[in-house]
Amino acid sequence: MFRAYGLYGHIQANRLRSALLLAGFVALLHALLFSLLLIWSAFLGGTLDEIVAGAIRQFARSWPLAMVAALTWFLVAYFVHQSLISRATGAKGVSRTEAPRLYNVLENLCISRGLPMPALQIIDTPALNAYASGLREGQYFVAVTRGLLDTLRDDELEAVLAHELTHIRNRDTQLMVIAVVFAGIFAFFGDLAIRGWDFPYGWGPRSKSEGPWGTSSSPSSSYDSSDGGDRRSSGGGGALIAIVIAVAIILITWGISTLIRLALSRSREYLADAGSAELTKNPDALIRALRKIEEHAAFDVPSRMEAFFIENPVAERVSGLFSTHPSVAERVAALQRFAGAP
Repeated sequence: MFRAYGLYGHIQANRLRSALLLAGFVALLHALLFSLLLIWSAFLGGTLDEIVAGAIRQFARSWPLAMVAALTWFLVAYFVHQSLISRATGAKGVSRTEAPRLYNVLENLCISRGLPMPALQIIDTPALNAYASGLREGQYFVAVTRGLLDTLRDDELEAVLAHELTHIRNRDTQLMVIAVVFAGIFAFFGDLAIRGWDFPYGWGPRSKSEGPWGTSSSPSSSYDSSDGGDRRSSGGGGALIAIVIAVAIILITWGISTLIRLALSRSREYLADAGSAELTKNPDALIRALRKIEEHAAFDVPSRMEAFFIENPVAERVSGLFSTHPSVAERVAALQRFAGAP
């Protein structure tokens, strides 16, 4: 009884944590929108207070449109994500005739637990790894490497497949696609903030008589007086401060969104391990599989795909907040504590 309570408590805690982390993406998207409006308002000119007030007014009117734009971004990802993922990982569909053992193990597991069977793919590499993908029923895929299929025993292979089925059952695949799409938005503007902004010295707000690049369209200007000069100097300083603040917000949202995406991946791996133990009633098989995978997981995949796999496929693995997966030692300890593994 205690073991069952510990396992389901672990699952519920991770679900709550993941929901809170994903909600953070929405807040960050609003912060990103405000920073872009702050830059736009700075280009229009004025003191810092005027620039900030203008950005706030624009934000109140435009945030619904930003949410519509984000939804459109997701709809595009919804229709093309699977082909992009398969192309990025090199996964190819496989028939029952080509991989009878793989089909039999997965089919028996799905039938025994009343789960729909996803399509199967194989990645032709000697590395040991696997991942699940898909957004809805009829579109789910489980991909395993050739090395994984050739190396693991049947009960170990079943444990890995149960891990991937848990990702599907708990809608982790949808969650990770959303996280990657969100992170892509922040990464785009973060990269733009680092490389793209180039403001000339002396840039500042324009008077009504100035042209778009600061050239006067009239011999007389309200800024010709000493008072106007002071206002221009003050306004230019306010605009520069506003831009610095906006760029800082962009970089911060980029960094936090990356940390959220990585944290989502780590928490979901614990949850999928727990789900595998629940489905197979054999946590020891998953522990043995993870220890075999640990030393042979690496192969060439795009960095954005790291979080999808059962173990990070990148050889130079980082740890702590910047890791996509908890260490195998941490995962084994969690299985021993919550699932009663020896």
